[in-house]
This record gives sequence, structure tokens and C-alpha cells, in this order.
Amino acid sequence: MPRQKRKTPEKRSAPVNPAITKSDVVATLAEMADIMEILGENPFKSRAHQTASRVIESLSGDLNEMVQSGELLNVKGIGKGIFEKIEILLNTGVLPAYEELKSRIPEDLLELLRIPGMGPKKVKAVHEKLGVKNIGELEYACAENRLVELDGFGAKSQEKILVGIQNLKKYMERHLLSTALEEASLIYDEIAKHRDVQRHLLAGSLRRFKETIKDIDILVSAKKSERIMEHFTALHNVDSVVAKGKTKSSIVLDSGINADLRVVADEQFPYASHYFTGNKEHNTQMRGRAKRMGMKLNEYGLFEGDTLIPCKDEEAIFKKLGLVYIPPELREGTGEIEAAEQGELPELIRESDIRGLFHVHSTYSDGIATVGEMALAAKQMGFEYLGIGDHSQSAAYAGGLSPSEVKKQREEIDTLNESLEGFTVFHGIESDILIDGSLDYPERILATFDYVVASVHSNFGLSEAQMTKRIIKAIENPYTTMLGHPTGRLLLAREAYKVDLIAVIEAASEHNVIIELNAHPQRLDLDWRYLKVAKEKGVKIAINPDSHNAAGLYDYRYGVGIARKGWLRRSDVINAMNTAEVRSLFQKMKKR
Repeated sequence: MPRQKRKTPEKRSAPVNPAITKSDVVATLAEMADIMEILGENPFKSRAHQTASRVIESLSGDLNEMVQSGELLNVKGIGKGIFEKIEILLNTGVLPAYEELKSRIPEDLLELLRIPGMGPKKVKAVHEKLGVKNIGELEYACAENRLVELDGFGAKSQEKILVGIQNLKKYMERHLLSTALEEASLIYDEIAKHRDVQRHLLAGSLRRFKETIKDIDILVSAKKSERIMEHFTALHNVDSVVAKGKTKSSIVLDSGINADLRVVADEQFPYASHYFTGNKEHNTQMRGRAKRMGMKLNEYGLFEGDTLIPCKDEEAIFKKLGLVYIPPELREGTGEIEAAEQGELPELIRESDIRGLFHVHSTYSDGIATVGEMALAAKQMGFEYLGIGDHSQSAAYAGGLSPSEVKKQREEIDTLNESLEGFTVFHGIESDILIDGSLDYPERILATFDYVVASVHSNFGLSEAQMTKRIIKAIENPYTTMLGHPTGRLLLAREAYKVDLIAVIEAASEHNVIIELNAHPQRLDLDWRYLKVAKEKGVKIAINPDSHNAAGLYDYRYGVGIARKGWLRRSDVINAMNTAEVRSLFQKMKKR
């Protein structure tokens, strides 16, 4: 028996917002269905909106006309309530019910649905159980193995989600330093060994070691450029060629990162190296200095009048301008030229200065390697010591250690130290800073650790005054050794929480608390701009990889690069101390 026709309503007036298309209506209804499911609302409502979205998408007639005539009400799957929503959207361009739903979830949460395998139920799970609000936070949760034990997920699911995230990130405008360096190495080596290349370097923000990168800049010198450009634009991992010329070519790599190659004559190479490395402020200040000294500086040379002043390398350029050599990491226009003039540039820390690492996780919390495996990996890397710093008990989402697990881990580390010749494992903890600023264990347990990293992992939405007070109270705690990732930021994913960093640094200085430079590529926190401030206040820095597996230990190299960018010397970084010095420092701090 055919379905009875519904009563046709009066003919509506023509929509006043014809810019709203059928596709817009389809997308709006589908998104409303997803949000309802994420919020855990009545599943019938969610399914009704999802069904209506599919029905509208399959319509062959003109949607505007079907709404005006009321014919749409006779279509199976379109109820009166949804019909009215479609009508409002077509007439006004805005649907209040949709806007109200969107206001109830984090702004970027729906982006997670773009990842294969992440349906509304899984988005709801990671949001409610792990506090994930965007793609960057989900990637970080995967890196810390948070999805492995989450109901409905597992190791394989986590791996697939990570692959999906990487595919999405291909077309982001900016990229993590670590990603850009990895991609750059794949093409830089291929260009550098070309037979026509004389000199070569990675230039731009990569050479300055900026925390996020827009594109890859490669500079080479050569007598002939044609074969080099042919080689560059035909590399195996080129997705597309944007431009191809004799002196500059641009490509897009398979990863989605743009890469530029510039070719100059060898006599121009030092000047081009300087020009294509410094940021705008640095280059402007250098040109101004040259002008005041009666010279002209640009990418082609350093000139007196029209006469080129020969410079065999960048160091010679700086010398001609009355400056000591300025390392690339410092060329940001933040006082490096004045310091170079006075001979006050620091001798920057190097990777070879690092003698050990702190704040690494094991299988006791959310790592995937045992304490012994992490220690052995660090020893094989040539380090003297390693500081284990698993999560504390409040971090249930990360398998935080109960008091009994703390004791068990201590015993394991003591046994390990007896067997590892020439290597020491320090027993630490990453203690949550609770909302009132207290640490996450009673004093009797905190006293058992060699060191304590105090970190904020929750309640990011406090006001600046509240967050600052909370962190300073943790700094004042006599058991706090280090302040972990001071701003909580995740690069390209989560903004730093509101906090008065100057006040925090001053408190750390007053109470002799170390501040962490978290070397995880998504954090690089403390920001390099504040490292210089911390140094001036006499605050020591710990370069901590925050690794959850053995491979993550190598992230310390990004930390060293950022430390250099923050003007840090060997003496500013506790990782440059030997084992005896570290042990003495920790014991001294426990007696405060």
C-alpha cells in the first residue's frame, strides 16, 4: 500500500539567500548528526539528521523549489522539524540550531572526523577520556600510546590513525621543525652530491632552527645551473613542480612541503648564504650597519661604491662589518648584532656537550620500552646517565604510578644501577601540578625520588593569574626539581595556556628550580624567546626529550638546537654536567 501523502503546506516565498546550495544543506545536516553523536544525544535525532542529509544529497529536483512548494515534506526521510531547519537555512543563510550545537564542542574537534577510522563515537571517546580537542592533540596522544589501552582502539588502530594524521598534514601551511628536517635531508643530500655543485647549504628558517617551518630553502653555487635544476625538479619524491628557472626552482614534495633551490655563482655564495639565512629584522639591521659604515650589503655582495669587497665566507662578511661571527640560530634581530659588536656573544652549547637525559617514560606509565631498554639505548648513544620520569598517580589516562608501583620501580632501578657499569639511572617522576598548585604525592613519597619534574596536564582554561599562581606554588614546593613544559603548548595544535612566564621564571630563579626545555618536536617548550630571559635570571635549563620509546631519545638534538637559539651556553644546561655533578645538584636541591 503506497504511503499516504502528507498535507502540502502553503507555498513559501523565495529564499532570500540563494547562495546557500544543496551541498551546504547536506553538509550542515551531516555535521549536526555527527555533533549530536559526539555529545551523546538521542541517537534517533542523530540518525534522522544523517538520513535527511543523504536524502537531500540524492534529490534530483531543485531543492529551493521543493522547499517553496512544500514538496520536500512528501519525501521519505524528511520530517517536519528537519524541513523547517532546511527552510530557515535556505532563507537566512544561518541555522541557529546548528550554531548552538557547534558552540557545545571545541572548535577544531570535528577535524578529527577527517581522519580515516575516526567516526563520531571514537571522536567522543578520545575527547571524553583523553581530553583531545584537535588533530595535533590526537597525534600527541598517539605518540604517548594513549590509544592502545582505550576501549575501542588498540595498537593497530592507533597506528592507522597516525598514518591518517600524517596524510592530512601533507597540506598544512606550516610544518614541525623535525618533519621539515627529515624531508630536507632526503633532497639536500641528492643536490649536494651533484657533480656541478661547488658549495651548498640548507638556508632559511631551517638553518636558523625555527620551531615551525613554512618551506625548505636550499642554496648552492655552481658554474652551470641547468643540469642541477633538471635533477632537482625530477627527484623521486617530487609531487609537483611550481616553477623552474635558471637560478631558482620551486617544487612541492610528496609530503606537501614546498622546497626552493637557488643557484648562484661561487663568488656570490657567502653573501647569498647570509642573506637567505637571516630573518627580515636581522638582514635589515645588517644592511643598515653596512650603510652607516659606507658600504652596501645585499644577496649579491658587500660593496664599497660599485666595488665588490671579496669575502671567502660568512665569517669574513661579519669581520668586514666589525662583528664576530653570528651563528645562524641567533640571526633573528634580537640583539645579536650589538652583542657581536661588543664581543659578547656566548659560546653556544653543542650536541657533544650533552652527557645525559632526563624525563623519559617507560612501560610503568605510557612508554613502550622498559626502564632497562631505555637505559641501554641511552648508554649505546654514548650518554653517562638517564633520568626516568614516568607519570604520577593523578594521570590515570597515562597509567600514572601508584605508591606501590613507585616503590617497585625504585627497586628495579637500584638493581639496574648495580649491573650497568659506567652508567647511572636516576629515579624521577613527572608529577602533575594539581589545580591548587600542590604536587601529586604526599611528601614521604616525593622524598624518595632523585628528582621531580612538576608539570601541568589539566585545567588549561584557568585565567593567567590563576595559572601563574598555581605554577609558582608548585615551584615553591621544596620537592620540585624541574618545571616541565612550562606553557603546555603543542606546536601547530594547541596554544600555550595563559601564564605570566616572566613571573614564573623569576620564581624559578628565587627558589633555584630548573626549567625544562622539552625537546619533543611538538613542544620545544620553554620557547627559545624566553630561554634568554631564564639565562639572564640565572635559571638552569634541562634539555629533556620526554620520550616514550628509545627512538624518542634522539629528540634531544632538537632541544639543543632550540637551546642554541635561546643563547644558552654549556654552563646553562644541567645535561652538560657529569654524573657526579648531577647527583650532587639533586641532593643539594632536596635539602632546600
